[in-house]
Amino acid sequence: MPSSSQTLSTAAVAPAVGRLPLLLGFLIAIGPVSVDMYLPAFPTIARDFHDAAAPGLTLAAYFAGLAIGQMTQGPFSDRTGRRWPILIGLSIYTLASLGCAAAWSTDSLSAFRLLAAFGGSASVVVPRAMVRDVADGPAAAMLFSRLMLVMGVAPIIAPILGSAVVSVGSWRWIFVIAAVYGVAALALVWFKLPDTLPPARRSMVGFRSIVARYGQISAERHFLANALTGTFAIGALFAYLTGTPGVFIGEFHWKPLEYAALFGLNATVYIGFNQWNPHLVARVGLRPVISASVLLLLAGTVGLTVAALLGTGAAAIVASLLVCQASYGFALPSTMVASLSRHQAHAGSASALMGTWQYLGGAIAGAIVGGFADGTARPMAITMLGCAALAVLASLFRPRATLARD
Repeated sequence: MPSSSQTLSTAAVAPAVGRLPLLLGFLIAIGPVSVDMYLPAFPTIARDFHDAAAPGLTLAAYFAGLAIGQMTQGPFSDRTGRRWPILIGLSIYTLASLGCAAAWSTDSLSAFRLLAAFGGSASVVVPRAMVRDVADGPAAAMLFSRLMLVMGVAPIIAPILGSAVVSVGSWRWIFVIAAVYGVAALALVWFKLPDTLPPARRSMVGFRSIVARYGQISAERHFLANALTGTFAIGALFAYLTGTPGVFIGEFHWKPLEYAALFGLNATVYIGFNQWNPHLVARVGLRPVISASVLLLLAGTVGLTVAALLGTGAAAIVASLLVCQASYGFALPSTMVASLSRHQAHAGSASALMGTWQYLGGAIAGAIVGGFADGTARPMAITMLGCAALAVLASLFRPRATLARD
């Protein structure tokens, strides 16, 4: 178990908040490292396995593993503290990434990807709960934005690194790099990451109680509306992740490094608006920011769909995607804070439920894009438009604000 110096009491939380964004950002960056880095390798993986569906299947398996893992990792962290679920999950992630590097077929790569995601899910769900352990409202929004600034470097570097690997060697080295990242994350957690959930606040509940808790959380309208808003926004984002390699590398014949540069530009826009988000939240509140963000997403996806249907070329599609990225910078951290705001007593479970919905939504959106792929941007654009419309509808379902932080 963590030593007393690694478990934060309530009075000791504040001094540790300063370094949490760096540590938690490094952990959450496992997502971009695991997904963004291998997107440029999609054509090569399909060719090596003689299976055009291989990239989409392995990506769907990863999203499914994240969804399954979060349902268990969140309550586990509420019961045992925050450190041990991350340590165990990272160990699984590292070994499974090495399995991905040795995969011999679409099925084996998909299986190892699912296992890696199951382990890596702890590094997605638990950091969100740790933020809720130490902050709420505008303070939590600020902490999330600092965290995203740290982890935001990964979506810029990861696809460029993946493109470089594919250009000079086998795509398998991408997963060796992911395993090395897992080892580095393990070392940071073991030596540097404090536990933000002291024993007195841990929840000792059984399986039935966990299921009942999920039911209670999902029935709470404030959580339901905000979590669904974030889920549909994530669905649009994952449709973008699934569709853009085929659009830009396939339809427009961009080189992998050119695609990586575009991906980096999108990530930069997201980071910029993400850093603006806490200042807006502090000034006007979460509710107006979330409402504006989903309308911005809807505008971006309408422009994207028109460009795709008219075949106006890459420039219009790129411009529309940049608008969508700006909306994510507002929507994703704000809906996270709003969803968890009333669930401090079981932040791990609430974070897990929200994350599971998001990755299931992402898996469905990605599967739709892959299933209707026709060599154009149309399936991606229409799927993103549908997700944006649903996000707007979910945001309208939110109850009237009763607290200043709402």
